Amino acid sequence: MLRLFRAVAIAEACSWVGLLAGMYVKYIAQAGELGVKIFGPVHGGLFVLYLAAVLLLARQEGWSRATTVLGLACSVPPLATVWFERRQQRRRSHPGEPQAATSVAATGSRR
Repeated sequence: MLRLFRAVAIAEACSWVGLLAGMYVKYIAQAGELGVKIFGPVHGGLFVLYLAAVLLLARQEGWSRATTVLGLACSVPPLATVWFERRQQRRRSHPGEPQAATSVAATGSRR
């Protein structure tokens, strides 16, 4: 399920980029709406698939309500699904460590 979640999160983010590019071509460059016609439905389907994957994985992994809501909310801003997936991957690989300790170890300094 984790591999599927990662694939869906990345695909949803890529479809966001495609849809944003299509909207630029349609509304700013005014050069046609083919990009929106293609990426609109693709993004919509991947958006719904991502929401379902968050809910299924939240149940399987025992995420808190706050983590689940954050995962669902990350479906709205472009590319946030990738951030959330990586955040959960880090938390899964270091289950007992506080996030501040992980970031200090990664950067080698405190902020």
